[in-house]
Amino acid sequence: KTKKEIVANWLPRYTDTPVDEFGKYIILTNFISYVHEFARMEQAEIRGQHRPMQTATSSDGITLINFGIGSPSAATICDLLSVVQPHAVLFLGKCGGLKEFVHVGDFILPIAAIRAEGTSDSYFPAEVPALPSFQLQKAVSHTIVANSQKYHTGTIYTTNRRIWEHDDEFKEYLRRTRCIGIDMETATMFIVSFANHIPHGALLLVSDMPMTPEGVKTDQSDVAVTEKFTALHLKIGVESVRELKNSGESVRYLLF
Repeated sequence: KTKKEIVANWLPRYTDTPVDEFGKYIILTNFISYVHEFARMEQAEIRGQHRPMQTATSSDGITLINFGIGSPSAATICDLLSVVQPHAVLFLGKCGGLKEFVHVGDFILPIAAIRAEGTSDSYFPAEVPALPSFQLQKAVSHTIVANSQKYHTGTIYTTNRRIWEHDDEFKEYLRRTRCIGIDMETATMFIVSFANHIPHGALLLVSDMPMTPEGVKTDQSDVAVTEKFTALHLKIGVESVRELKNSGESVRYLLF
């Protein structure tokens, strides 16, 4: 009858992982390759391989979840995690770069996201901004620098429209938004995590430059990006979450 009862039943059904076996520090991703890499790094078991979502949990209580693609899936996992009440959730996603100074393989640490996906409208009015938890993003920033990497900050445009690279009118609109990147999950994840009182952040990897024809993602280019950058992206994410976990520092930036 209650939301808690529903999600307590559904989370194991989606993941094949009991609620009490989820860590309090969660990493979200869209890609099964990240799950395999995390399981190799942490010598962890992969669960839910025949379910909609796959998980792997380290010995010290960090759980990585592949929740799928798109804003409805992002909202679903954030709602389901409300029964776990994580201390921190970090989204490791990919995005398209929208600025000329951004390149494939760069990291973007979002400071906000535009809610153009529609899903988040079911949670808060349109004027409520989609923002990350500052303390979590601060930890990620520190870890990026500690790994001798650079990063960009800016606003992400989150859309529910996957095929738009041919639409010149839409691309001109994107230029006017002044956004640095585009994806399908970040704004939803920020809003629904906020609605569920879950501290949240994101670190995005630029996987393509879709504003030009030669920059549009292809199967070949996606494989190349995965092979070259997945390990580092995941390493930074795990180290960031582990730093928060080991420091005992609260990542709640306000009282919900």
